[in-house]
Amino acid sequence: MQHLFCFSMNFFLRLPKRTATPRPSPRLSKSRQASCELLAGGESRLRVLGSVASMGSEPGFPSRVFELKGECLPYCRCKATDWVARRFYVERAKVNREVIAVGRPSVLRRANALNVLRLLRESSSCSRADLVRASGLSAPTIANVVKDLLSANLIEPLGEGESKGGRPPDMIRFKAEHGCLLAVQITADGMSFLLVDLDGKQLESHQVSLAGKKTTPEAICTYIAREVRRLLHTQKMKQEQLLVLVVGVPAIANVDEGVVLSISTLDRWRSVPLRAMLNKIFDCLIIVENDTNLAALGERYCGAAQHVENFILISIGAGTGAGIVLNGRVLHGSQWSAGEIGYLRLPNVSRRRYPTIHEFGELETALSDAAILESWYEGKGKSGKHAQEMKKIEAAEVLDLARAGNVRARKIVEHRAGMVSDIIVNLSLILNPGLILLSGNVGSHPVLIASVQKQLKRSEFAVTEVAAGALGDTAALWGAISVALEVTPSVLLPQLTT
Repeated sequence: MQHLFCFSMNFFLRLPKRTATPRPSPRLSKSRQASCELLAGGESRLRVLGSVASMGSEPGFPSRVFELKGECLPYCRCKATDWVARRFYVERAKVNREVIAVGRPSVLRRANALNVLRLLRESSSCSRADLVRASGLSAPTIANVVKDLLSANLIEPLGEGESKGGRPPDMIRFKAEHGCLLAVQITADGMSFLLVDLDGKQLESHQVSLAGKKTTPEAICTYIAREVRRLLHTQKMKQEQLLVLVVGVPAIANVDEGVVLSISTLDRWRSVPLRAMLNKIFDCLIIVENDTNLAALGERYCGAAQHVENFILISIGAGTGAGIVLNGRVLHGSQWSAGEIGYLRLPNVSRRRYPTIHEFGELETALSDAAILESWYEGKGKSGKHAQEMKKIEAAEVLDLARAGNVRARKIVEHRAGMVSDIIVNLSLILNPGLILLSGNVGSHPVLIASVQKQLKRSEFAVTEVAAGALGDTAALWGAISVALEVTPSVLLPQLTT
């Protein structure tokens, strides 16, 4: 005993003065013991022993108990010299906890119904067995989903189908005539309407001129209500059958709140709560979006960018803007102004003043059709015969003259093509899209696209494919329809969430 006592005393006397006494390891219940490893630099350095009650300033958030293999890590509680302290405590970070109803019967039922509804919309008709094979769900689950969809009047039985040996299958189909979707595009000159069924099949389209009419937000809402009533009456449909209304505007739009920030070409369009105004008229889902963003989605839906995940659509006409699609989704930005390239600052174009939201951008005023006409008539005077000609000719005709060999028109085109090339290079260096589409009555003109492609050949970086949009003036409308089709299932099946 005396030798043992002396050995113990010698051991403690030899301890370094600054050595920290290890904190005793807490007793952990079997259910809370865990063992996992933290890999750092390819070596296993940290082992989680479990959780204990909170010892820090955040009560209720348990600490984690760690054992260090080797030296201390920079974020542990012990000092760098206290390498003897093998066990230490690290507080858990406080996180926002969100309740997700995963596994609830109602959630699963709705998810299954959305999946089956998508399959039915993609096929003209199919049997329950086809749905089982395509969805991977069990036959009883499909039977329950079909029952729910039948009770919601979203599908209808077609009777027996063709037998492939055995009992003929019972065929069903999605009732696209159950409701309708409407796209509206507002411009400085007029409004365009496109009505489709729930499969996206066009029912009717119409245009309304705004020449000589009031263009205040209240007046525009009145025109939309009047035209919607006419379209539904023509199709013998009730207003309750209008499920989604998507409105495209030539302005920055807060999609979450349905607010239009500013439209310079219309009266009193500043911070207009367009969705709230239309909700007083229509009892349906209403979405307000920038028209160039919708045009980009339209090209991806049924135009020149089908199956392209990353691309940019640049619209040049009465105005200038871009719709940026990354990973199949429109990029809005934190302040909804992503793609407002009309306010870009370029050499020999931008002056010292900074852009304001209620005015046209300097690049926009240099590229628009009005700017092309101004360059065409520059030096010819602004009165008499030339002033009358200026009213008759259009920017596209100046581009036609350039293609025919007119020297002055070709200089105008090459100057604008240089600006567009600079924009494309800048966007490509930042975003590196796989495709850039040019649209609008100026941007999609073949002579401008050819000149842009020629100038881009000199660039060794960010070389991308440049092409014309395929849908023309209807791109924004079809983009609005694609947005409406995407949200339609959640509109059709709200009752399955309860």
